[in-house]
Formats: sequence, structure tokens, C-alpha cells
Amino acid sequence: MNTLENIGKKLLCLDDYAIIGHSMPDGDSIGSILALYLALRKKGKRVTIIMQDSLSSIYDYLPAIDDFYRPEDIEEIPGHVIFLDCASLERIGESLLPRFQVRTNFINIDHHQDNDFFGQDNYVEPLASSTAEIVFRLLKSMEIDIDADIANCLYAGIIMDTGSFMNSNTSSTTMRAAAELLDLGADVNQARNNLLESKPLSEVLLLSLGLKNLEFHQEGQIACMKLPYEEIININALDVHPEGTINYLRSIKGVKVALLLREVSPGLIKISFRSKDKVDVAALAASLGGGGHKMAAGAKKNGSLDEVSRLLFDMIEDVL
Repeated sequence: MNTLENIGKKLLCLDDYAIIGHSMPDGDSIGSILALYLALRKKGKRVTIIMQDSLSSIYDYLPAIDDFYRPEDIEEIPGHVIFLDCASLERIGESLLPRFQVRTNFINIDHHQDNDFFGQDNYVEPLASSTAEIVFRLLKSMEIDIDADIANCLYAGIIMDTGSFMNSNTSSTTMRAAAELLDLGADVNQARNNLLESKPLSEVLLLSLGLKNLEFHQEGQIACMKLPYEEIININALDVHPEGTINYLRSIKGVKVALLLREVSPGLIKISFRSKDKVDVAALAASLGGGGHKMAAGAKKNGSLDEVSRLLFDMIEDVL
């Protein structure tokens, strides 16, 4: 593994970058990308942001949010590629992955414990709350002037990946970083209003659909929401990727493992895991070809919602 300082020096020496995050992007991915994008632009670098999937409207307040390109809009990938918040190259998505069959000049910065070190330069820190926290330290090592725009992007990433500082990945280092970002101009009210109190109606309808299809198993220790493809289509929420829906399940008394099963296309289920006890959901996700953190992970599985849910219930019951 390389050091942040060495990666920072390399970034300052080179030019013509693509910055890429994982598919179905969350706040950490979006905030980290925008912060590094703005910072490199400050240094006069040519930078292109590429993302396979659309972004939630709650991030519309962040600067440069309209500078994301979809894969089909890019004819030629820039010469140096920075991957942020991607545990593996496959996480960037099926439509973008074929553009990176030749692995050269990859910089991989991440905080997932199952990162497979796919870059030529890798910095992976599983104890960090978020990739945004790592990027903050990277920018400081590069002696970049972190203005209010960059601070707001990094603060959004930290807020979303720590669950507003309530998740177990929140450390004293995280809190100090957040405090420093506030001193640098991050706006708490703007973050709260947009990230936590401006949910689009389609996301609320998706939550309603999940609650309608809510199941409990193992005497309430397992809670599971199911989102069928046709019903998602009916409420026009196919492109909605809410980050907080599954947390409603984890907040229920007695629940040790929460599951959100979303049929993203007929016969393909995206699985989100959350744990608030000693169950390592990253290990469960890894057994299905996915990954993540001990208390928050994800995977995909072919099959019907009922078939996949039965498989998961059996797996989790064995662990419990």
C-alpha cells in the first residue's frame, strides 16, 4: 500500500484525470469525488468525473454536481484514473467496467475492509469512517486550500456514511475532521436541509412500498423489506437509490440484522445488509460475491425475491 503523501505528490505531478465512484452512488462517493475534483481543478488539472448511475436530488446543493458524465457521454477515458470508495473494480458498474479492461495508471482510495487493491497505487484505510475523511487528509497533505465548497462536499460524505455521526464507524478522528470542516466553511444547516429533510416524494413512496412488504423472522431478530420490480416501476422509483430506508428496520427494537431486497431488474436482486449487534454482515455479503463493512454491506443475487429471501434467512439464522 502506498502512503497518502506519495499519492498526493503523484497527483500534483500528473495531469488529465478521470475520477470514478461506485454504481448506485451514495453520499460518501459523491462528496469525495466532488471534493477531489474541485481541489485538482484548483491546481489547474484537467479532470473528468464519470459515474454509471444517476445521482439523488438531495445532492443538488453541492458545487459542481452537474459536472458528472455518464459512460455513454465519454468518447475517450483520460490517461490517469482515480477510483474513490470502490472496494473492487467491478463496483463501478456493468456499463462502465468494459472501458477499463487494461489496468494502467489506477489510483485506488477507499475505506472498505474487503478492498482488493486493484490499483497501481492503493490507499485503503478500513478504520476511517468514510472515503471523504481520507480525501480530507489527502488534500491537507497536498497543501490545497480547502474552501467552503470543498468543505461542504467532504462534510456531506462524512455525514452520510456515519449516519449523522451515529454509526459505529464514527471515531474521535472523524469528529475532529468534521469540526475542522465546519471551521473551513461547511454549512450544517445546508447539509441538514438537503441531506436529511429534502427527500423526494418517490423515495417516500419507496419506503411506503417497503413497509407494506415488511417481514420479521427469528422472533423479530431479522427484519426484511422487499421491493418488487413491477411495484417500483409503478411508483416511478426505478432510479431512486435511497441510502436511509434500511435504517428504519435497524432502528426497530429487537432487530439484529436488517435486510432490504430490491429487484433492480426482473430476476436480479440487490441486497442491502445492516447489523447493530455482533453479526458480521460483510462476511454474509462476501459469501454472495458482495462486500462492505462489518455492520453495513451489500451484494447482488439472481433469483426471485422469495428465493433470495429464503436463502438469506437460512444464512442469518445459522449465524444467530
